Amino acid sequence: MWKPAGISALTLLLHCCIHTEAVPPECDPNYILLQDEVSCFELLRNNRSSSSSGTQGCRGWWDHLNCWPHAAVGDIVSQPCPRFLHTTGRVFRNCTDGGWSESFPPHDEACEYGFNHSLPAEVYQPERYFLFVRIMYSVGYAISLASLSIAVAILCLFRRLHCTRNFVHIQLFLSFMLRASLIFIRDSVLFSTDDHFHCGVYPVGCKIATALSNYSIMANYSWLLAEGHFLYSLLSVSLLSSRRRLWCYIALCWGSPMIILIGWSSARYLHEDEGCWETRRIRWIWWILRLPVLFFITVNLSFFLCIIRILVSKLRTQDMPGSEFNHYRKLFKSSFLLVSLFGLHYVLFAFLPHKLSDSSYKVWTFIELAFASSQGFVLALLYCFLNAEVQNELQRRWRRWRQKQTLQVETRRPRSSLSHSGGALTNVSVLTKTSTTPESDQV
Repeated sequence: MWKPAGISALTLLLHCCIHTEAVPPECDPNYILLQDEVSCFELLRNNRSSSSSGTQGCRGWWDHLNCWPHAAVGDIVSQPCPRFLHTTGRVFRNCTDGGWSESFPPHDEACEYGFNHSLPAEVYQPERYFLFVRIMYSVGYAISLASLSIAVAILCLFRRLHCTRNFVHIQLFLSFMLRASLIFIRDSVLFSTDDHFHCGVYPVGCKIATALSNYSIMANYSWLLAEGHFLYSLLSVSLLSSRRRLWCYIALCWGSPMIILIGWSSARYLHEDEGCWETRRIRWIWWILRLPVLFFITVNLSFFLCIIRILVSKLRTQDMPGSEFNHYRKLFKSSFLLVSLFGLHYVLFAFLPHKLSDSSYKVWTFIELAFASSQGFVLALLYCFLNAEVQNELQRRWRRWRQKQTLQVETRRPRSSLSHSGGALTNVSVLTKTSTTPESDQV
């Protein structure tokens, strides 16, 4: 009746080898049960050797789900639900004169829906909600990615649009494109299979995807800071040339978020290596990401206050032509609108209250993801599609293409008129000339 420890260990080893290429051992219910069985036999053997042989009662027992220790008659013993179910609940057995009683309540009741395949509708409601939210933000990020790709193509293809300001715009576009791409990569890692997630075991890939998503968010706000500083440098005296400033922006706006991310990932790995690194149980670790973004937003707003002061002073002293002033004013309005919207969004949703009702949390999450997924489209709209410089260049190219098409049509019209209207007369004249020329020669 008792299985030897050596056979159990060998069975455990063979079972582990069989499942190495299937689901992870931590996710396999059979593997977990086998571990519990080996532990149970070890525990019962130790208890039997330590207890006196004359003690009456129920002997320890492994019922293929739970381990029941030695008990005296009249004792009521409880055990938690099997580990592989990952549910809360307990089952009980009475030790009677005739041995162990049946477990009560039954496992399918005590362990909630662990053994039931027909779950009630309320269990599937969160799944429906999150599926709807996922479709919503996937569509939003797809639109943002497509619009940003078109905007980058426009700014790169047209030579007249090549300037430092637009190169900064391109880097900002690329940071938001990186963010959208990483969202799709993260979802493909998270939702490709459920084998790694139903038991609380998460692969390294999902943690890397979460870390890179946080990197892209910090890169977004660092490049927004570069936009604000570049606009400020255009209006004030700067010791660096535009090209040097661009290279400084590239080094700082792509490099500084990476340094912050390395620090955050190290703290996360050492102190809160849970799930896909999306939890916020240890607050100071999350502040490693929050503080830099809040710093970027605060400094950017201070730049815009200085820009307002410079524009107002130049307008009063009339040091700037009207057209140039209108150009800077439009650029300031679009940049200030972006920083205000994105900064307000981050401040509101970064400090999400932890204690929210279920309905409030769903509404809050929906609004956050809807706004975050559409940021790239808003960015491309303000900095490219509604930009007067870009619109003028597109209209100029369109008019030039239309003129070429018109000229090609007009050059083809005379040839076609000669071939249709004057072709017969020309042929007759040619024939008469060729027919009379030999006769004249003979004469």
